[in-house]
Amino acid sequence: MPVTKDTIGVGFIGAGDISVLHAAAVKKCPGAKLVGLWNRNQQRATQRATEFGCKNYATPEELVADPEIDAVFVLTNLETHLEYTALALGMGKHVLVEKPVGMSVAEIERMKALADAKDLICMPGHNYVYESGMVRTRELVDGGDLGKVVSAYVMYNIHHPEDVASRYPGVVRQILTHHSYILLYLVGKPVELCAMKATLHYKEYKEEDIAMVQMRLQNGALAHFCASFAADDHAADPWTVMVKVIGTAGSTRYSYRDHVEIKPGLVHSQTYTAYQGSITNEVRHFLIDCLRMGQKPLSTLDDAITAQKLIEAAEKSIAEKSVVTL
Repeated sequence: MPVTKDTIGVGFIGAGDISVLHAAAVKKCPGAKLVGLWNRNQQRATQRATEFGCKNYATPEELVADPEIDAVFVLTNLETHLEYTALALGMGKHVLVEKPVGMSVAEIERMKALADAKDLICMPGHNYVYESGMVRTRELVDGGDLGKVVSAYVMYNIHHPEDVASRYPGVVRQILTHHSYILLYLVGKPVELCAMKATLHYKEYKEEDIAMVQMRLQNGALAHFCASFAADDHAADPWTVMVKVIGTAGSTRYSYRDHVEIKPGLVHSQTYTAYQGSITNEVRHFLIDCLRMGQKPLSTLDDAITAQKLIEAAEKSIAEKSVVTL
């Protein structure tokens, strides 16, 4: 059921770096308000609550029990997403859960079952598909304007220092999850894949800092993923974040580098304006289009399940040095 209150109340579980982008997005969303947050580290929680001008709850249970809150954003580390998503859904709150959504397909299926049982929206944080360039690409593909799709590329090359990367589960799960749902949104599910990974510059952190995947799509076209924390691309027309779809009648390109601000951006040396824009669009879609207007999310937990299957297939390919059929 759509939320009919004049103001949709939002609560954050988690107050790390990504919460800054979500707070800015909620602030720009008409008819929505960030009511409060909870974070395991209370020093960080106090800091963020002051910055955002909202409450600081003593426990996540206190947050989800507040009748002022209609929607909960789960912004914690991956390992706790199911725990906090289940907590919020159990209290009748709609949920936006950051990506990667879950540790396994089974965890995401559990979230979906809980949301369906309560008739609540639980939307994955698949922010890139809310970028206007991505939407236009999907329209061109669906409309046949590009002809038969021949190839697709999703590239990511942004250096992350070891102390930053160590917060994440390696680039396969942290970054290739983005790549997977982008590919699904634009051209559909691949039928087979093979993958490789490497750790090139970390001294103590054991997870990979670069990974690549080759895939075959249903129509025979090929697709390529690259995700790298190992180095920036400083070449002309750099592949910082680049998405291409090439067809027999045309091609299309999306790039972070079209909008860059020369100032630090959270963990990045520069601010890639499109990233905040994608979060803002995603939050507006969740709160206004879905909760207020009753629309279905553009990207669903079913999409998150399929994306997780791609990640697990890539991990299997790496472990077995094999081509995996999907």
